[in-house]
Amino acid sequence: MKRFLLKISLYLLGIILLFCVLGTFADGNTDDNYRHFAVPKPQNIILGDSRGSQAVIPDVLQAKLSGAFDNFSLNVVESPYGKIYLEALKRKLDPETKNGVFILTVDPWNLSLNKNVKSEKEYPEEHSPLKNMHFYNWSPNYEYLLKNYSRSWFKIYLEREETGKSNTYLHKNGWLEVNVDMNKDSVAVREKNKIEFYNKLAAENNLSAERILAFKQMINYLKPKGKVFIVRIPASKSITEIENKKYPDFSKLMNEIANKNSIKFFDFSTSYDKYLYTDGNHMYKESGKIFSSQIADSIRANQ
Repeated sequence: MKRFLLKISLYLLGIILLFCVLGTFADGNTDDNYRHFAVPKPQNIILGDSRGSQAVIPDVLQAKLSGAFDNFSLNVVESPYGKIYLEALKRKLDPETKNGVFILTVDPWNLSLNKNVKSEKEYPEEHSPLKNMHFYNWSPNYEYLLKNYSRSWFKIYLEREETGKSNTYLHKNGWLEVNVDMNKDSVAVREKNKIEFYNKLAAENNLSAERILAFKQMINYLKPKGKVFIVRIPASKSITEIENKKYPDFSKLMNEIANKNSIKFFDFSTSYDKYLYTDGNHMYKESGKIFSSQIADSIRANQ
């Protein structure tokens, strides 16, 4: 019996060691979220949904504002503004932050909620890693892999970035680099699908008082730690028209919140025709460089 238990123990130990080794290969190819939980805590941060994750490039901001930035934007399902995102921010941000720069990217969708949701337990972010994660600066982060990585861990090794970057590659600074076919016909197909998606979303969602309250609480939490800026990221003309039809006073609301908190609101939504989009909703990375530079210039002009 003792020999059997010894063999089982050695077998289990071998499996644990194997998984520990595989976990060390986790990187920007692992999934679109892993690295948000596997880097040092930042003092300058970008918040928002997938528009922000792709359009705001930390390296561009750093070059112009002389400080390292972390893009802590996930997507509209996992990181809409709300209590969960606020608590995640508190765990993510360096507690010693005193002179940070905080960019809160907004669109109507990350401040809205499905009309049929009756309780907080039904909020989509209840299933986000922001809800179940405690440690945000472990590398490798086995907590994340155990809780939120559902594929075979052998995939972590086989698809590591040394074999080539994936089409959606999450940089260490949190920027999600997306590489897709930018042929006009391909873009048109993706935009058509997004238009259908957002028309449906507009019919099902309304601005959420709870999300707006959490957004204001986030601003109040960050203000003593540095400078806060609200940025509305543009989308294509078609998506912008959907937003303006459903939420005609959205920019006015953001401006009111900014004024009450003595912070700046930069509204780029009317400049949608100056950028390229991969699908009408997300800015193409080359346009993201230009857009990020414009954000930096706006911040410099208001510091």
